Amino acid sequence: MKDRMTIAGKTWEWGRKTFIMGILNVTPDSFSDGGRFSNLEAALAQASRMKAEGADIIDIGGESTRPGATDTVTADEELRRIVPVIQRLSKDIEIPISVDTYKAKTARLAIGAGAHMINDVWGLKKDPEMAEVAASLKVPVCIMHNRETPVYANLMKDILLDLEQSLEIAFKAGVKEERIILDPGIGFGKTWEQSLLVMRNLEMLRELGFPVLLGASRKSFIGKTLGLEVQDRLEGTLAVTAIGIIKKVDIVRVHDVLGNVRVARMTDKIVR
Repeated sequence: MKDRMTIAGKTWEWGRKTFIMGILNVTPDSFSDGGRFSNLEAALAQASRMKAEGADIIDIGGESTRPGATDTVTADEELRRIVPVIQRLSKDIEIPISVDTYKAKTARLAIGAGAHMINDVWGLKKDPEMAEVAASLKVPVCIMHNRETPVYANLMKDILLDLEQSLEIAFKAGVKEERIILDPGIGFGKTWEQSLLVMRNLEMLRELGFPVLLGASRKSFIGKTLGLEVQDRLEGTLAVTAIGIIKKVDIVRVHDVLGNVRVARMTDKIVR
């Protein structure tokens, strides 16, 4: 694995600390935020709060990609939601910005507006132009595992094979190894029991040789395990963050930045 990555001119050294990605959904139907940050000023205030609490990067999404979401958002609508936020944040807050999208057009114009990284929940497989966009713009890309249906012969082996297919797409398009991050896709194309199994075997992703992002904040596998609604999943999320760090993930993507920063710093001190 490459030992470092440059994002927005900042060097991230893997293995020395856990990086915190704050989630900023500017959508009216986010599964956890319920549209609280869908207007510009609210979104900017939340981004400032996350930075103050210790976020290393902010991930901005303009379409709900939660499993089961049925309303597909056009690239133009997605851009209408996210571009004003990205433009303001890139000028007002000195923190890298990631764009959460699987659409090549959205990624290209979001990077043009000031974002620095692409986070694709379909692992470069949904839009055939996405890998070329990432390669041509020379920005980091997070490749997440996903499937239409949660049917596997062998869960972990199949996830690794699927991610290897995404990596092949990336390399063929010219994406450099040092710009790739992998995400096991907790909750995506997986039952809640399968998500628990992925958590139990997270370290297997290291076999592919890339930094790993864990996005499990407030997700349904926590709710199913503990019998809790989304607003009550903080403690479960914190436990998952600690376990992820023990299993050597490099980035955690979270809604509640402050609590996760504290857990990450304490866990880092013990295990790193």
